[in-house]
Amino acid sequence: MEDVKLIVDSGANARQNNQLTVVPLIITIAGKDFIDDEKLNMDDFIDAMAQNKEAGKTSCPSIDDWLRALEGSKRAVMMTITSGLSGSYSSAFQAKQIYEKEHPDSHIVVADSRSAGPEMAVILGEIRRLLASQIRFVDLEEQISKYKSHTHLLVMLQSLHNLALSGRINLAVAKVARALKINVVGTANLAGKLEPISKARGIKRALKEIIRLMEEMNYQGGRVVIDHCRNQKDAETLRDDIIAIYPQAEVDIRPERGLCSFYAEDGSLMVGFAER
Repeated sequence: MEDVKLIVDSGANARQNNQLTVVPLIITIAGKDFIDDEKLNMDDFIDAMAQNKEAGKTSCPSIDDWLRALEGSKRAVMMTITSGLSGSYSSAFQAKQIYEKEHPDSHIVVADSRSAGPEMAVILGEIRRLLASQIRFVDLEEQISKYKSHTHLLVMLQSLHNLALSGRINLAVAKVARALKINVVGTANLAGKLEPISKARGIKRALKEIIRLMEEMNYQGGRVVIDHCRNQKDAETLRDDIIAIYPQAEVDIRPERGLCSFYAEDGSLMVGFAER
């Protein structure tokens, strides 16, 4: 198969390289725009969130942003953060329609991950495997959709500050949870939105809860991607705990970028994995 361009938005927590194009979202905090690209200073960004007393907002890539990313490609796969949180998928799909009309010999696949961060990384790994297997491009979209039904995302939150600012929980509850070191563990539901599953007091219990939920979701030792927001230590502990149970597991650890840090906040862990 001829070269296929891979494009994701910054909700994937990925870094741009020769094999991957990343289209940034924009996060606005207290009137200041933070572009979620390679130049974003994460410490400054996270500190700005912590000091903010008003709800921030995010802006998805424009149609033109996606069109620029597609420029020069004949075949491309674009994957976006869940449409449940962002208009990124809508912009990408409209860009596909425009690009294919202007380039009749092109073929673009647009996938709504229904997720974010590490689950997107797991799906992207499967897309690369499918392309290497010489799959027919016309069959790619169906195969991606099938694979997505067997991947999952778990999120551990140590801070509920932004959720309180957005009115999703009471500010007093967020403060009490922080003081008592209560961690919320949740997942991405079928609509692609964060759904709290359980609460754990203390990090050790929270990490055990993540592994319990992984097993409940039929994890059997396949690939895992752990993204963290300034929490390398707990990410490494979770990795070691997973490998202790599943020695054959492949576990990668990455830092969260701006968008995922905005939603998951300081100290968070995001865990993406495939069932098998």
